[in-house]
Amino acid sequence: MKKYLSVYEKIKNEILSGVYKAGDKIPSKRVMVDITGFSEITVMNAYSLLESEGYIEARERSGYFVCEIDVIVKSAPHKPFEMLPIEVEPIGDEFEYSLWFKTVRKVISEKDKELFIKSPTEGCAVLRNAISDYLLRYRGMVAPPERIIIGSGSEQLYETAVKILGKDKVYGIEDPSYKQIEKVYLETGVKIKKLKMGEEGIETGELESSGVKVLHVTPFSSFPSGVTATVKKRYEYLNYARKNNGYIIEDDFASEFFIPGNPIQSLYGLDGGERVVYVNTFSKSLSPAMRIGYMIIPESLIYIYKEKTDGFSCSVPVLDQYVLSEFISSGSFERHLSRVRRKMNKKVAQK
Repeated sequence: MKKYLSVYEKIKNEILSGVYKAGDKIPSKRVMVDITGFSEITVMNAYSLLESEGYIEARERSGYFVCEIDVIVKSAPHKPFEMLPIEVEPIGDEFEYSLWFKTVRKVISEKDKELFIKSPTEGCAVLRNAISDYLLRYRGMVAPPERIIIGSGSEQLYETAVKILGKDKVYGIEDPSYKQIEKVYLETGVKIKKLKMGEEGIETGELESSGVKVLHVTPFSSFPSGVTATVKKRYEYLNYARKNNGYIIEDDFASEFFIPGNPIQSLYGLDGGERVVYVNTFSKSLSPAMRIGYMIIPESLIYIYKEKTDGFSCSVPVLDQYVLSEFISSGSFERHLSRVRRKMNKKVAQK
């Protein structure tokens, strides 16, 4: 610690602890030089700092006096504390971490300036292009990159959907549904209506009489009911949205792991993307630590999205976007999905 700071701390602590009270005169600079053995310049610097912070004031030809301070707080001694334990939860061996880290090294070695350019609000073009190409190859979904928005997980994307679709509408959610869905919508201030689930999806009577303008559904393996909406029910959702000039938020969480056969067709795919806001993340398909998701919005909502989010920053780091883009474009992501599905099929066959 610099010498003048030690003088500053000494006097400050004496003021805070009540040794010197408001109006008391503190030792002159010359006296403090004699007490500490420091130079007059050192003491002068300490007094100047105390004066600038309002602890003391100089009075002409009289010296320095303690200022009136409303609240004098005596610093409490630090209580002993323990560091937080570092816990690593056991996870499955489905994800090849070495391949991911290899991809990270590749991106860092091949990219330089790109990784330090601020991401557009909707996400980096390189990742949006990769997702668009992947969806067409793997899911048969036509999703132009300009309609794909990158975000840090489903919860943030739900909030973005509310910004686009508006808080003045009633949002319908499945009952039961994943608890965070209801929580996020309530925190955004929108009114929600819970719609009872049947064996094929939301019960027809519940939906038709609901009056909701935005319907949030998880067509594949809805949690916690485990219900997968039938094709008939999916078209029922779409017809309701069209008839009522509403929209559907399709939460396609975990649909890549459909067993048996290929992934089932999404509402977005059935609709052509006119009435469906499609949401998916990489939390289930890769890792819960992968806080990256994406949303596909209808072309008619692009202008509203840009208007509502102008000036906001993308919440996903640029490096993460480039690494995931490379992981997808290289085919590693699809190979990973195929490997996991083979293991899942094997487990089902053994039961």
